[in-house]
Amino acid sequence: MRIKTVLAIIISGALGSCSDFLDVAPKNAVVPSNFFQSESDFRQAVDGTYAPLQGLYNAEGSWAMGEMRSDNTHFFYNTDYRSPNPEEIDEFVNGSENPVTAGRYFSDFDIIARANQVLAEIDKVTLEKTVGDNLKGQALFLRALAYFDLVRYFGGVPLPLVPAVDLGSASLPRSTAEQVYAQIIADATLAASILPGKATQEAGRATSGAAWMLLGDVYLTQKKWPEAESALAKVTGYSLMSDYASVFNPNNKNNQESVFEVQYLEGTSLNLHSVFPYFFIPLTTNHAQYTLGPTGSQNAPRAGWNIPTQDLLTAYEDRVKDKRFAASIGFVNGPSLVSDTTYVNLPYIKKYQYPHSVFEQTNENFPIYRYAETLLMLAEAANEQGKVADAQRYLNQVRTRAGLANSTATSQTALRTAILQERRIELAFENKRWLDLVRTGNAITVMNAHGAKLKADPAYYYLTPATYSLEQKHLLFPIPFLEIQVNPDLQQNTGY
Repeated sequence: MRIKTVLAIIISGALGSCSDFLDVAPKNAVVPSNFFQSESDFRQAVDGTYAPLQGLYNAEGSWAMGEMRSDNTHFFYNTDYRSPNPEEIDEFVNGSENPVTAGRYFSDFDIIARANQVLAEIDKVTLEKTVGDNLKGQALFLRALAYFDLVRYFGGVPLPLVPAVDLGSASLPRSTAEQVYAQIIADATLAASILPGKATQEAGRATSGAAWMLLGDVYLTQKKWPEAESALAKVTGYSLMSDYASVFNPNNKNNQESVFEVQYLEGTSLNLHSVFPYFFIPLTTNHAQYTLGPTGSQNAPRAGWNIPTQDLLTAYEDRVKDKRFAASIGFVNGPSLVSDTTYVNLPYIKKYQYPHSVFEQTNENFPIYRYAETLLMLAEAANEQGKVADAQRYLNQVRTRAGLANSTATSQTALRTAILQERRIELAFENKRWLDLVRTGNAITVMNAHGAKLKADPAYYYLTPATYSLEQKHLLFPIPFLEIQVNPDLQQNTGY
């Protein structure tokens, strides 16, 4: 992807579209009126719409808000090497000024702005139908994905659907969550109807299956079980990899199980590599053995922050038989990089650690949707409709691949618990756990109990009464302070 070119196009387009400044498009600048003319132009612009996903999933906002907010991982406290921003998110004391949450918010709206630019122009140009539909469907999918991310983390947000041309159109009021969901459903439905399937789509691009998966996820979140089951049944052309660990191996990118993943590429001059695995390694003097890359800087910035909790370790029903345990979690024995501590069996996230050549430049993609999750979503949708046998069948496909026996759950209530538990293990460190706790109504109970255990442990002496004290307001993150400064109408409605 020609990312730098596309960034210049998007920025120039945003500036050049302001009719208050120019009545005639300048001949020597790239603006929408003279750029969006050919298939190549639209391909470049769609490439640029994917680009913010790379930054989003390389940054703290992805795992701090999706995983560390939950009982799966926590901020590994070290008095010599701290970062208060993800730590605040972990402990439920973050405010609207937190740059980590702001980064996620602005990245999503960057995707939306780029998609809007494509969608505003693509129907004005004559393209071969399958090509035009493919490019339009990708833009619709990415816009829907970004809005779905926003509405789950921030609630109702502004809903721009066309490019901003002045301050008024760039400072829209907050829409309701219901309005945002309606637009996501409209975009994902249209995308699903015009995108090609996995077999014929270029690797790494959105497919009809990815759009149906997104739609099923939305309906599951809304507890619209029949609609969720119908959408997820259309996620076809995928199958489970035989080995769980191989799903995440960069040699198997966009494999048969991958429905949609964020693309990264090691060894380029365009900064397309991934760095997120470095957040998940222990802060030790020999950290290269855990990243499976060169040692590089001895400072190992960002390492040692996102660590599996004891709660998660004990959640595995059989660490030997369940192949996901050894594939997902490793243990450290050795000296700390920044203190006199010697670690003994300190857990770390092993799932994304694969060999690479350049320090902090890995070749690891990040999974957004996998077919294993499709099966677990189908199990949930079926179970909530009383289709116990169907729910068991979907659930047990995932368990069989993991090396486990069929679930013993036979009632709807027991299966509800079993499916949520299976999601926790199967999708560990894929940023699903916090959203699962919220949408199932378990976040406050689970996280308050988790916090109480931590506060009772002398090792967590630094926790205060304010930490891990969840209320309803903590189920959403506050709109970033900088956004409110520009658009005062976006006052908080979450209690922050």
